[in-house]
Amino acid sequence: MDARPDLLCPNYCRAIDILGKRWTCLILSVLMDGPRRFSELEQAVSGIGGRMLCERLRDLTEHGIVETSSIDGSPSRVRYGLSPKGRELRSVVREIERWANRWEPEGGRETLAKPA
Repeated sequence: MDARPDLLCPNYCRAIDILGKRWTCLILSVLMDGPRRFSELEQAVSGIGGRMLCERLRDLTEHGIVETSSIDGSPSRVRYGLSPKGRELRSVVREIERWANRWEPEGGRETLAKPA
């Protein structure tokens, strides 16, 4: 049975367009533990390339889910963290993790996110 697009909430559709992209929820899951530098994110999310990470961070920043802050020093560095809007996704991301732990077979697929 096909869902009729006119019956779906446009806000829900936009949210799924943002959050449903590959790697996005893994990045958010890592950032739930606190701000990270680019290299730390790249290391924590196994398999993501630098270009893709940059693209996803740019998307999340443009949508106000991730914010950047500068780290003092030379050379200047940037840290990525969740905005208040992004922190409100904590329960959503954690609930997906609980669902996956209950219903997805262990060892069925290599884990993409490495423990931080």
